[in-house]
Amino acid sequence: MPSFNYKAIDKLGRPAMGQIDALNEVDLEIRLERMGLDLITFRPAKKSTSLLNRNKVSNQDLVMFCFQIEQLSSAGVPLLECLNDLRESNPNPYFQKVLGAVSAEVEGGKMLSQALAEHPGVFSEVFVSLIDAGEQTGQLPVVFNNLFETIRWQDELMSQTKKLLAYPAFVAVVVLGAVAFLMSYLVPQMTSFLRNMGQELPLNTKVLIAISNAFVNYWWLLIGVPVLAFISLAAIIKTNPMARYRFDMIKLNLPITGPILHKIIMARFARYFALMYQTGIPILDAIKICEKIVGNRVVADALSRVHAQISAGDSMSESFRNAGLFPPLVVRMIRVGESSGKLDKSLLNISYFYDRDVNDSMQKMLKMIEPALTVLLGAILGFIMYSVLGPVYDSFSKLKI
Repeated sequence: MPSFNYKAIDKLGRPAMGQIDALNEVDLEIRLERMGLDLITFRPAKKSTSLLNRNKVSNQDLVMFCFQIEQLSSAGVPLLECLNDLRESNPNPYFQKVLGAVSAEVEGGKMLSQALAEHPGVFSEVFVSLIDAGEQTGQLPVVFNNLFETIRWQDELMSQTKKLLAYPAFVAVVVLGAVAFLMSYLVPQMTSFLRNMGQELPLNTKVLIAISNAFVNYWWLLIGVPVLAFISLAAIIKTNPMARYRFDMIKLNLPITGPILHKIIMARFARYFALMYQTGIPILDAIKICEKIVGNRVVADALSRVHAQISAGDSMSESFRNAGLFPPLVVRMIRVGESSGKLDKSLLNISYFYDRDVNDSMQKMLKMIEPALTVLLGAILGFIMYSVLGPVYDSFSKLKI
């Protein structure tokens, strides 16, 4: 369906601009009338080909959407008016277009969850399922508030992770840049001098010269092979389910980052599972949805086994314990939630514990990465200096005074 950029006015004469999908001019006018707007001018929207301007809705956009619609609906503002207000005030042009389409679909008689489901690239399955449950129970503002808290938590976790990894990544780039400069410029300058000394070069110096020659003569291969290997591996993982499973298994079993990733997945699962349970989504449906949001094939398969065992009549805690992938803390808290009837609170406690544990673990990892990179850079520079200056020192020591 084509998109149109339009200019319109509302019933009070206030201008409104945006982008909306429509079949033609007549369909565009009808959709705008449903939104309470009168069309003034329009033109077909140009599709962006820039990678930097792709249509995207960030977590921050969703956080503000959930917060604002919760505030407006709690104040008694009708849903359609909430959507129109959010569309006009949103700074993201693509999200404006999506909200305009959602508003038109709601105006046409669809439920909000049905309208959101038409845009799976923006609103995930769990998001739509929670809105659907909120509509059925009459707790839509509560659901939006819970979504606001959950998406904000997820966004803060991702933001913190990026901040923690920014410095090590910068240091790693500096180390690689320094090594490339030394190997491609400095060492070749010293190689001719060392060879003119007329003495047998030690093994470490020969190794350094060989590495330097590789950097100078085969730099395209040193860059191209890793890039090609990465692209090929990513393609295989994306298209081959078994390769994806093994890759996810390797990620969980890595020495330092594996346990941290496992805790992040457990925190995400517990928080979303608690949110769906609070909203009234059946446990089996919630587990099925969680299979798609944990982001790891190994954990998803474990949840599938849990789903099968619960369907067969086993208890939740026993099913999670038999899956073999969920830590004792998760099993114990689920057992407590089952016996007390407060499963959602137990799950939120799991999420809180792992969230705090992940933050502590990442801080410790950062403290280890910084000195490790410094030591690595020092070792590389020391090896280069020893390999270059060692033969020079030996030559001077053999001179007779």
